[in-house]
Amino acid sequence: MSLEVNSGTFSYQKGHPVLMDVSFSAEPGEVVAILGPNGAGKTTLLKCMLGFLPWEKGYTSINGKKLKDWKRSDLWKHISYVPQAREPAFSYRTEDMVLLGRSPYLGNFASPGKKDLEIAMRAMELAGISHLKGKSCSQISGGELQLVLIARALASEPGLMVLDEPESGLDFRNQLVVLELLKRLSQEEGLTIIINTHYPDHALRIADHSFLLYGSNMHLFGKTEYILTSDHMQSAFKVDIAVQKEVIEGQEYPTVIPLRLLEK
Repeated sequence: MSLEVNSGTFSYQKGHPVLMDVSFSAEPGEVVAILGPNGAGKTTLLKCMLGFLPWEKGYTSINGKKLKDWKRSDLWKHISYVPQAREPAFSYRTEDMVLLGRSPYLGNFASPGKKDLEIAMRAMELAGISHLKGKSCSQISGGELQLVLIARALASEPGLMVLDEPESGLDFRNQLVVLELLKRLSQEEGLTIIINTHYPDHALRIADHSFLLYGSNMHLFGKTEYILTSDHMQSAFKVDIAVQKEVIEGQEYPTVIPLRLLEK
């Protein structure tokens, strides 16, 4: 499933745009990373992109059809959104949380059927959390909960997944688990994946394309290796940065090394 943002502009206060003339795209099987300093508009971009906030100018299109022309009930069968992991208000079992992903296919008073349960179980298998079945979401780790939320998103059988900082607050191992899962979903399941992340290293590792917000309505979009250069990131984050590449067992691993703060 493809997504395109075309000349998007948004202001919370008239005459003071947070985002101006934003354009980028994501194609099936691609991972696109959105990066930028705090306050640059990353979360606002996600909200506008998904229709939670209205574009002042420009538009979002899904598979060539403008977002405003989609029925919301149909749209959420094709798109899933994964928020940052938070402890749920109720102690759902993991499989019940994942079953919530079937909501777009159920009526107001309908209960999940056998097919819905089978799809939810496959989603848990894809996310590598079948072993968590029967456990309460309030009694698992933050990394496990993040994977449960990803499985919930997969249960809607989307073509496009949008994730808000899916690896934030996780330890090294669980960050890697999430990153490898997202890359595998894009490559093996053909999903289009868009992530908002604070970690340039993570974007360099899994993202095919990156969108870098500078603030002051400046932005860049393109292949990750050409966007997340030391010069571009230095300008965006006001930090002297070196990008190193290590080759281990024939695999190249780029690493971002922050050297020193730059004068404002």
